[in-house]
Amino acid sequence: MRQAVLLGNPGTKRTLYLEKGVREEETRLHLWDWKAFLEEGRIPSDFRGKEIFLKIDPPLWDSCCLKELNHLAGEYETQLKLLETLAGEGRVTFFNSPEAILSLLDKRMCKDKLKEAGIPVTEALEGQILHGEQLLELMGQCHVPQVFIKPLKGSGAAGIAAFRYQKRTGQMILYTCGMRDPATGRLVNTKRLRRFTERNEIMALLDGLLMLDCMVERWYAKAVYQGFSYDLRAVVQDGRMDFMLARLSKGPITNLHLNNRPLEVAGLGLPSHILEETEKLCRRAAACYEGLRSVGIDILLEKGSLKPRIIEMNGQGDLIYQDIYDKNMIYRHQAKMMKEWMYGEG
Repeated sequence: MRQAVLLGNPGTKRTLYLEKGVREEETRLHLWDWKAFLEEGRIPSDFRGKEIFLKIDPPLWDSCCLKELNHLAGEYETQLKLLETLAGEGRVTFFNSPEAILSLLDKRMCKDKLKEAGIPVTEALEGQILHGEQLLELMGQCHVPQVFIKPLKGSGAAGIAAFRYQKRTGQMILYTCGMRDPATGRLVNTKRLRRFTERNEIMALLDGLLMLDCMVERWYAKAVYQGFSYDLRAVVQDGRMDFMLARLSKGPITNLHLNNRPLEVAGLGLPSHILEETEKLCRRAAACYEGLRSVGIDILLEKGSLKPRIIEMNGQGDLIYQDIYDKNMIYRHQAKMMKEWMYGEG
């Protein structure tokens, strides 16, 4: 008998609201705890020999130390590669394949693939930048006065910084959730956006952040609504737009867990052709990855022209609080996909 299985974490919102969607679709879902997989490194005996439709949620990371980002991401990559071997057994169908999730973990590789497909993205500055002085030099050479700095394999704004530098005056501003822990001296993610203006402090932070293996992107001016700059978060599933939300902020970083303001896209009053172009762009981006049935996509609309550009994509970006606390459409659609597969329709 076919079974739908979630490799996830008991009691989390991801698990609880997918289970809620499953109940509403009157179907079944079995939970496979990440802890069990990490301990055994294989399918639990309850599921062996059965046809499985497997959804992989991300494991829980409890470290706030930014220096550990690459190590944790590396461990996760190893775990995904191990899961990928299950496909060779011929009895596991993945909701999102480990290969597709892996492909999106590296922001630079994702951007390169989208550019090859002719999809507009937020452009990166060429070359590896290892410390603050090197960044200032490159910004001067490229005549770029403001940039975003992003760890290649981070999430949730961990290690992300927005940096402005006026070469003529030497003035600089850095916005980031990272800071030095006064007790340990470690660079940590505080989950609260801070603004730094003192040069020595900024340069020390830049040196620490750039050691994480980062990409540096042009900082585009975002569209504005009632004094807030904003970007969009979309979820595309099975080739259709399931959800899109605006993230409004008075600062440059829009992640909603930083106390920024969510708004239904309809509230922006955008022209219909912009919404159509944005949706088409998201569906094209999702189609670049085989084995990807669900993807979260961040989109920038340029100030003035409203031209959409893909900021980044996340193969596990389906948890949107504004959806789960309302209609739970994203997880209900996933439950429907599982139900169709179990009864031979998918």
